[in-house]
Amino acid sequence: MRLHSNPASPFVRKVLVLLKETGQEADVTLVPAAGHAVAPGTMPVAQNPLGKIPTLERDSGPALYDSRVICRFLDDRAGGKLYPAAPRLWDTLTLEATADGIMDAAVLMRYETTVRPEAAQFAPWIEGQWEKIARALDTIEARWMSHLSGPMDMGQIAVACALGYLDLRHPGRDWRAPRPALSAWYAAILTRPSLAETIPA
Repeated sequence: MRLHSNPASPFVRKVLVLLKETGQEADVTLVPAAGHAVAPGTMPVAQNPLGKIPTLERDSGPALYDSRVICRFLDDRAGGKLYPAAPRLWDTLTLEATADGIMDAAVLMRYETTVRPEAAQFAPWIEGQWEKIARALDTIEARWMSHLSGPMDMGQIAVACALGYLDLRHPGRDWRAPRPALSAWYAAILTRPSLAETIPA
């Protein structure tokens, strides 16, 4: 299998962490990709009509995308290690969706300042994206810490990848100070090899 990827992408990182956690790294070849909607560059537009990463080319069947579909496929292939049975499954999926929403908003903030011409950038829109991120982080701090403290699953992996992307692309935004429990959890989970080895630089 071939994974179109970029190490800075938090969505790609989710897949890389899953591959490490499930022992499937040797089964996947990484294909570097870079670009965006204005300049697709080497993004996998032939394999994924949306031209986004991650995109997974399978040995048989059409390519898979987005990260949630790829992660479910690879986890199923490994015997279902990171998506627990119901009823915990619904919490895992909701937490993963929350983390993916944080990533989406953070990526849009990044594109607004790196792709859009400076004269056309809209600061209130950027702040609106950050408000979505802040609300999501507050909800995780208030509601999801018991889940994060439980057995490793894709909800935890997604949250860790989202927080790592905030550190990478938005270091001036201090998400830690108002959320001590989430900050402590993140520091602890970063000692896990699958996450320590995939920290974006």
